[in-house]
Amino acid sequence: MNLQPGIIGRKLGSTQLFEKDGTVSRVTVIEAGPVVVLGKRTPEKDGYIALILGLGERKERHTTKPLAGYFKKANTTPKRDVKELRCDAEFAGKWEVGSTLKLDEIFQPGMLIDARGTTRGRGFTGVMRRWNFAGAGSDTHGTHEYRRHGGSIGTNMTPGRTLPNVKMGGQYGNETVSILNMKVIRVDAEKHQLMVEGGVPGARNGFVLVRQAVKTSKRSTKR
Repeated sequence: MNLQPGIIGRKLGSTQLFEKDGTVSRVTVIEAGPVVVLGKRTPEKDGYIALILGLGERKERHTTKPLAGYFKKANTTPKRDVKELRCDAEFAGKWEVGSTLKLDEIFQPGMLIDARGTTRGRGFTGVMRRWNFAGAGSDTHGTHEYRRHGGSIGTNMTPGRTLPNVKMGGQYGNETVSILNMKVIRVDAEKHQLMVEGGVPGARNGFVLVRQAVKTSKRSTKR
């Protein structure tokens, strides 16, 4: 389990950054804040360590009374997104309930991070879109109604059934995906924006969880 320091945010979109030497970096902009600590999980009470984080504003008339009391106890306004962030005791001890996470104290330019988001849902799709099948071998020479089909999916007598994990049409997208070892290009603490190189999973305004990379130490030791 990744217990590295991290933060929650919203994906704003993609853009380009031009450096002084003329190089261009394709980056994804993540709005990671202001993120407020709403509560803590402790080993004595809950059996594990975590921070309960809140992001975005929620209208009070859309907030239930139990949640409103929970936000009032944290001395903050109702938040739209609430997420538990599992972490170690050192990171949890830096922040008190009601405080705001500071982006520049968690990430620095050049650091490697892991980004997790939910991909865009594409509904029920066929094998060509879902699995990049080539389709029928030819659009002519007797091909009839099989141009976008997947072909044979089973055997004859033995075992006489369709084997598991055969690639077929079905639900595509709308799943949790993590991209590891992405490089932080710029950190704007005043605007609560984090710019990382490459593409982050999810649609625009999608929820994103960003942590410090968990596999960098293993990679460095192998080298």
